[in-house]
Amino acid sequence: MEKVNNSNFDSTLFNDDLAPVPKEKQTWTSWNYITLWVGMCICIPSYMIASSLIDGGMSFFQAVFTVLLGNTIVLFPMILNGHVGVKYGIPFPVYARLSFGVKGANIPALLRAIVACGWFGIQCWIGGSALMTMLTILWSGAADFPTILPEFMGVSLIPFLCFILFWSINVILIFKGIEAIKVLEGFCAPILFLSGVVLLSWAFINAFGLDQMLLSPSKFKTTKEFLAFFFPALTGIIGYWATLSLNIPDFTRYAKNQKAQIIGQAVGLPPTMTFIASIGVIVTMATFLIYGKYIWNPVDLISRFENKFIVFISMGIICLATIAMNAAANIVAPANDFSNLCPSKIDFKKGGLITAVIGILIMPWKLIQDPNGYIFTWLIGYSALLGPVTGILLTDYFLVKKTKVDVDDLYRIDGKYTYKNGYNYKALIALAFGIVPNIPGFLMQINVINKELFPLFVTDLYHYAWFIGLSLSSLCYYVAMRGEKK
Repeated sequence: MEKVNNSNFDSTLFNDDLAPVPKEKQTWTSWNYITLWVGMCICIPSYMIASSLIDGGMSFFQAVFTVLLGNTIVLFPMILNGHVGVKYGIPFPVYARLSFGVKGANIPALLRAIVACGWFGIQCWIGGSALMTMLTILWSGAADFPTILPEFMGVSLIPFLCFILFWSINVILIFKGIEAIKVLEGFCAPILFLSGVVLLSWAFINAFGLDQMLLSPSKFKTTKEFLAFFFPALTGIIGYWATLSLNIPDFTRYAKNQKAQIIGQAVGLPPTMTFIASIGVIVTMATFLIYGKYIWNPVDLISRFENKFIVFISMGIICLATIAMNAAANIVAPANDFSNLCPSKIDFKKGGLITAVIGILIMPWKLIQDPNGYIFTWLIGYSALLGPVTGILLTDYFLVKKTKVDVDDLYRIDGKYTYKNGYNYKALIALAFGIVPNIPGFLMQINVINKELFPLFVTDLYHYAWFIGLSLSSLCYYVAMRGEKK
């Protein structure tokens, strides 16, 4: 990595949190990235996305294969975008300046940040639900406490207070910084892995006939029916990590070398997600045999256990898993992204606090109230935004710039990445080119328009949102920038 001279940097583009990481501080090994991914993967949303595939009609092997395939696909942009972090030590919002311009980078940064705010809120709600279960064990009257909050919020007072308490724990991590998160992931990884094995053992011990159920076929009558569910589900799974595939430089900027981030991510992401997916699918199937219905939320499942001590400990582990996930995936990225808006006034801590506040206002308990909204609206919806950004970044860095970056100019208002008034309008046009085809399908998904308004093939494009957005924006950007290769 080149040495940079920050004495000439513009204060509107630079602060210590956005500065390139010097070589002596690039100390993360493959093991650090493996534990990072274990901590992020073994969490409730990962479990729920897999088990919800069963609820949608897939067989065990179909569901696990879909998760494995989706995470293998998203691994490639993850590693490719991670390259710039290792080589130049820069975070995602600074990386985005390379293609979008020093001011235009705020657009993809904000797209990424808002999604992270949603995830931050979802994780805090899950952690708060676990705290609520722990509270009801200690105080049975908590479940019957009257609803005082306004009806439009759709939540009772005690669950909301548990959510706020868990939210506060996460806010404390914001002030501890990236090194504390690194230590946390290393501590949590073995505990979370062991907990998954224990839950899997419970399913096999208590669900008589589970073996036959795992071998049972899917509910889809024809291949056409299966594919109609498979492709949206695959897109949703890719969308699940579409966020991290963008801001992975926020972490790889600390890597010792390219080998560390490549091996760490390859070992840490697809295998761990497949492991937690298998657990989610098997346990969800077991709940049908034990309770007569699929219970795809493990917090709801564990709450049914008769042994209150086991429930209490299990909820504590869920809290730990959720904190580990939130710290790495949903604090670092938006904190840097919001800091990029005004580096002279917003540092990492203030950016994290902005994330936390939006995480409340977004009312996350409404985002995950059913599997259909979780996969087809939330996950696919934001993949339609982030896929095009991924395509533009990768095309620019590898095909247009040939991995050659003038790091100093990324922090200068009058450098080569200023383009026109700080914006690369070719990147913005390419971004719109990748997003627009998916808008009709999204509007139909959220019931804003009638399905007869557009031909079926137009609205069906939404089911492939990440792929279509990435491909179209990549092509558009490459064609537009052919004469500006450097």
